[in-house]
Amino acid sequence: MSIDKKNLSPIERIKEESDGLRGTLNESLLDEITGAIREDDQALVKFHGMYQQDDRDRREERAAKKLDRLYSFMIRLRLPGGFLTPEQWVATHHIAGENSTGVIKITTRQTIQLHGIVKSRTRPTHKAFNAVGLDSIAACGDVNRNVVATAHPLESPLHEQVHQYADRISEYLLPKTRGYYEVWLEDEKIIDKKEEEDPLYQDRYLPRKFKIGLAIPPNNDADVFAQDLGLIAIIEKDELLGFNIAVGGGLSSTHGNPDTYPRLASVLGFVSTQESDEKLFKAVYEVLTVQRDFGDRTDRKKARVKYTIDRMGVDGFRKELESRIGFALEPARPYIFRSRVDHYGWKQNDKGLWYYTVFVENGRVVDEGNAALKSAFLEVAQTGKANFRFTCNQNVILSDITPEDKALIDQILVKYNIVLHTEGASLLRKNAMACVALPTCPLALAEAQRYLPHLITKIDELLVKHALQDEEIIVRMTGCPNGCARSYMAEIGFVGTAPGRYNLQLGADAQGERLNKIYRENVDETSILEELDQVFATFKQERIPGERFSEFANRKLV
Repeated sequence: MSIDKKNLSPIERIKEESDGLRGTLNESLLDEITGAIREDDQALVKFHGMYQQDDRDRREERAAKKLDRLYSFMIRLRLPGGFLTPEQWVATHHIAGENSTGVIKITTRQTIQLHGIVKSRTRPTHKAFNAVGLDSIAACGDVNRNVVATAHPLESPLHEQVHQYADRISEYLLPKTRGYYEVWLEDEKIIDKKEEEDPLYQDRYLPRKFKIGLAIPPNNDADVFAQDLGLIAIIEKDELLGFNIAVGGGLSSTHGNPDTYPRLASVLGFVSTQESDEKLFKAVYEVLTVQRDFGDRTDRKKARVKYTIDRMGVDGFRKELESRIGFALEPARPYIFRSRVDHYGWKQNDKGLWYYTVFVENGRVVDEGNAALKSAFLEVAQTGKANFRFTCNQNVILSDITPEDKALIDQILVKYNIVLHTEGASLLRKNAMACVALPTCPLALAEAQRYLPHLITKIDELLVKHALQDEEIIVRMTGCPNGCARSYMAEIGFVGTAPGRYNLQLGADAQGERLNKIYRENVDETSILEELDQVFATFKQERIPGERFSEFANRKLV
């Protein structure tokens, strides 16, 4: 595809002139006049798993005093499949306390991020993570980001085998530049640039971010159709046959811009892995090259692969992909998704190991209220008896616990009120999640994680009023239309439009195979509660026996 260099977005120039994503980051870090880094470097630092942010709550106060904004950085780890050893959790606990706000934030992409890291502490933070085998390479930016996968080993005896694909795909698609190591770890600078030639990303990388997810039916907890590239494991008689490949998911949009929209991925076909993995990895790789060569580099709002596949058509995209991989995709194999929620509490897998899924509201690991999550997780990690797995629903699974060690871990959970916290949360609360939004996200139009717990309490009261408290309803909130908490796939979705105002969206299904639709636009809390009160009353009166709320809402309301 020919590229019109004259109309490229400014980010394209920054990438091509970045010297392998190095830019002037070293010079920016030495500048003590400001807590920020140079403008071009703010784009490049994302490729290193970081965002420059500032405290929006304090902007006016500091402006009145003629002070610079209160700048800091967020660092997000690359954790394919969301796995940490106990030793890595202990290190993360201390790194968070020494360098950030202290809050360990579990993201909706199955990893963790730390906020509030001042510029002088960014390099020490990276070095501390590196010392325990962790990095943030390509956790943000116009590259393949953290690869997510079905979280709980309970789902299949082949869970570990599928998870290995997440790790291998993440490594396979890493940028070749050594810029991360030179800037943050102060490794020796590469002299021979041929050593980091990158046939996949070249010097322009992708037109926009790229997300990959793997799901093991019947649980779609990874929201595989929200991914740019989704891989659905096809398992028969405890044998992994291969993967259905779905392309073109993505939920970000822009209010008032009909050219932008959320979209679920389209299933293109099936690739077998029975003889070898070669075809699968070739297909994954070439999906990225099609997007690299055909994606829109002039308008970043329309640069995701969902727009590429809609311009080319599903059949056109498949044809281009097959011409690059050198073989035809097989017809998609049948599969069934039944849910996408987490398995809370104690569960045992086929190998006899135990797992406890802890409810972590909006992914914030803190000692707050009656539950000391952060202290409990540290003590569990210090025993060395449990690994840590993160879910795409922002929760923690204490994992791989032997029957002999289960009582010890349970004792710690009881001691810090974690069991009571998890079992005592309502179904609605446990199936809700929110993005970070204010005060750090520069794109946020409204609150999300700071506000949703308060709103859930009031919605819970409505459910009790209508005797619906046992209904399993997925609720999600985002502070803007970018959809980081996947609110467009929620049975009840809230999308921020302005301070205190949201679009109320209904009708997505429980399996993650249907988007919701706007039910009421730009409503405040009073209107939200009035609308939901009426919706729940109608649901109670007019539902078909056994009908889920999402199916009723899709049938009758939107």
